[in-house]
Amino acid sequence: MAKRDYYEVLGLAKNASDEEIKKAYRKLAMKYHPDRNPDNKAAEESFKEAKEAYEMLSNADKRAAYDRYGHAGVDANAQAAGFGGAGMGGFADAFGDIFGDIFGAARQRGGPQVYRGADLRYSMEVTLEQAAQGYESQIRIPAWEECDTCHGSGAKVGTKPQTCPSCQGQGTVRMQQGFFSIQQTCPKCHGSGKFTSDPCASCEGLGKIKRNKTLEVKIPAGIDEGMRIRSSGNGEPGLNGGPPGDLYVEIHIKAHPVFQREGDDLHCEMPISFAKAALGGDIDIPTLAGKATISIPEGTQSGKIFRLRGKGIKGVRSGYPGDLYCHVVLETPVRLTEHQKKLLKEFDNSTHDGGAKHSPQSKTWFDKVKEYFAE
Repeated sequence: MAKRDYYEVLGLAKNASDEEIKKAYRKLAMKYHPDRNPDNKAAEESFKEAKEAYEMLSNADKRAAYDRYGHAGVDANAQAAGFGGAGMGGFADAFGDIFGDIFGAARQRGGPQVYRGADLRYSMEVTLEQAAQGYESQIRIPAWEECDTCHGSGAKVGTKPQTCPSCQGQGTVRMQQGFFSIQQTCPKCHGSGKFTSDPCASCEGLGKIKRNKTLEVKIPAGIDEGMRIRSSGNGEPGLNGGPPGDLYVEIHIKAHPVFQREGDDLHCEMPISFAKAALGGDIDIPTLAGKATISIPEGTQSGKIFRLRGKGIKGVRSGYPGDLYCHVVLETPVRLTEHQKKLLKEFDNSTHDGGAKHSPQSKTWFDKVKEYFAE
């Protein structure tokens, strides 16, 4: 498959500045990085494509060659013939900036790497009433705390961590692969720059112990299904002094026995008797704020919808509450006595004799059926 134009990959014009190229790449790296898209081959390919485009366009010599000769000017063979030159310095700078900001790794010159802690997610179930009115609750989450025995050093009492002999305290080592020199986290000290030959027995050299802690969570009024509440700094702790991650409380709303929510609106079914539908009258219906009264007009048909303004939910981003929609459901009587059946038959006969006067919808429907079969 032919390669796409590098400017097209980054969504830029050919006269884009170096800063615009860097900014465009940072945006794509954030979106498609494999850490954010596990097991997503399409995202992985997009990340590689954006990375390659940035490597070429961030280098002045390579960009000039690409602008003049296209992909032929910057492929491996052409670079060997003299189109390359400046190496990967520009890309390394952007790479360090991006993944220091996004994924927590920040390289300290002359010192070990520090990493931002991972974010955590907690699923919390609330009732419709709690979601509508707001709610405060406590949750228990796992948390890392400093080891009481070694006080965070990770070393056995009476000993101290030593400078890592593999990386000399830098936290990173360089691996030479052909013409390229690749910097990676030190496998011996895992980026800390320190090595403990005699680890603390309580924390097994980690310097921290996992315990549970209780947090207060405030659910804002009007929150909806799937929304998240961020608790800053309550994720996993950072590594080597890096900042902690965040905790995201994801809200799930329990099914309600009466109401169904659609955005800020509520819907409910309202069963009424045959007599009430025919004669009309007032009925009480429930709302989240109490009772409300609806006047049913004479001859109300099943399926009619009554709207109560402002009786829905005021969403977290709404200026006013939604509405409540009551759907009329005509309830057919069951387990009738012989006397009741007799009265219904007499009533049915009397309305049948009246024809369209009492049953206009039935008359219209039968007329349509006759016209259909007459064609």
